[in-house]
This record gives sequence, structure tokens and C-alpha cells, in this order.
Amino acid sequence: MEMSLPYIITIFLIGFIGSYISGMVGIGGSIIKYPMLLYVPPLFGLAAFTAHEVSGISAVQVLFATIGGVWAYRKGGYLNKTLILCMGAAILTGSFLGGFGSKMMSESGINMIYGILALSAAVMMFIPKKGVDDIPLDQVKFNKWLAAALALIVGIGAGIVGAAGAFLLVPIMLVVLKIPTRMTIASSLAITFISSIGSTVGKVTTGQVNYLPALIMVVASLIASPLGASAGKKINTKVLQIILAVLILATAIKIWVDIL
Repeated sequence: MEMSLPYIITIFLIGFIGSYISGMVGIGGSIIKYPMLLYVPPLFGLAAFTAHEVSGISAVQVLFATIGGVWAYRKGGYLNKTLILCMGAAILTGSFLGGFGSKMMSESGINMIYGILALSAAVMMFIPKKGVDDIPLDQVKFNKWLAAALALIVGIGAGIVGAAGAFLLVPIMLVVLKIPTRMTIASSLAITFISSIGSTVGKVTTGQVNYLPALIMVVASLIASPLGASAGKKINTKVLQIILAVLILATAIKIWVDIL
């Protein structure tokens, strides 16, 4: 694929916008960048990526976007190490299996999995989360076995689409495990980083990564993700939940319109 200047600028802006938002709300950004990479270049008369190429680029980009977000949240007690290790190990296993197995799936199959994940996440984000932010960060408790089981399932599905799964982890942590919003955002970025290792290895070993666009997205991510994370610390937690809910719902609708 020939990379003209307009193409490079378009991919960089997709990476920058997606990573800024992802750093702010605690996701790897594939929920935003997957549809943008799929649909934005053709709008400007540029060559379209295939679903396999988009999922490969997304997997690599998420790996670096989450590093920037975690670094910005490293102070303040927001990172729950037990939660990160428990869900991280399970999602790493699942994402590797999903990333490796996606080579055998059709493009419509990949999009269908993505649509199901996005719709599930959207439904959970609109469930009331009463009192979740009243829990002191040093007194947070959760069911470790349930957390690990849910993370394994998320990892398999997310690994298939190169998404790392944070857009599903966040509503699970808020609604099911009752983790406070800012701890959820910070910890989900760390878990997503672990998850993206598995899906990236799966995509790379099966030749699904287009390296030049991936590199451009990585550069944009490393710049934008810490900026988004810094902004997220200052925004009201209810506002952060609404932003994430709207993003996930909009993406779910767009994907399902195309599938159907």
C-alpha cells in the first residue's frame, strides 16, 4: 500500500483522536479506532483497509496507547494491583487464543463478533451504578474468580477483533465488580496493556499487521494517550461514564447497521 501524505495525516489523526479519548475514559481505543480506520479513509478517497488489516493495526496500537495511559495514572492509588493481576492473566490467555484463531475467520465473522461485544458493553453502561464511587480506594473488594472468568471470556472475543477488550472490561468492573470509576479507568488501562500483548502476538505471528500504518498510529498514541489521561483525572466521574456509554453505543449501532 502506497502511503501518501494525506494518508499518513489521516491515519495519524485517527490515532490521536482515538488515543486521547481512550486515555481519558480508560480503554485501549479500538472501540473508536476500529470503525474510524474502516470507514474514514474511503470518505477522503483513500484506499480502504480490510477488517483483518484494521484488527491487526488496532492490536499493535492499543499496546502502546495503554502504556501512555497507565504511566499518567501511576500515582494516586488508582491502580489496583490485585485486580490487574487477576484479570490481566485471564485476559492475556483469552486474547492470545482469540488473536491466533482469528486468522481462520471471515471478515463478516470478525465484524459480527465486534458488534456483539459492542452491543453487550453498551447495554451494561446504561445500567445504573449507584454508590460505586462512594467506596474508598483502599477498601475496594471484589470476587477474584468471577473477575478472572469474565476477563477470560472478554479476552477471547476481543483478541479476535484486536480490541484488547477494555470497552467491555470497564462496564464489567463498574456494574458487576463494583469498582469505583477512576480506579476502573486506571486499572482497565493496565489490564488492557496485558491483554494487548496476547492479541498483538497472535496478529503478528499470523501476518495480519500492516506495519507502516501501525507505526503511525503508535506515534499518535504515545503523544495523545497521556494527554487524555491527564484530562480524565479532572472530569466528573458521571461525565466520564456518559462519554464512554455514548461512544460504545454509537459504535455498536454503526457496526450493526453495516452487518444487517
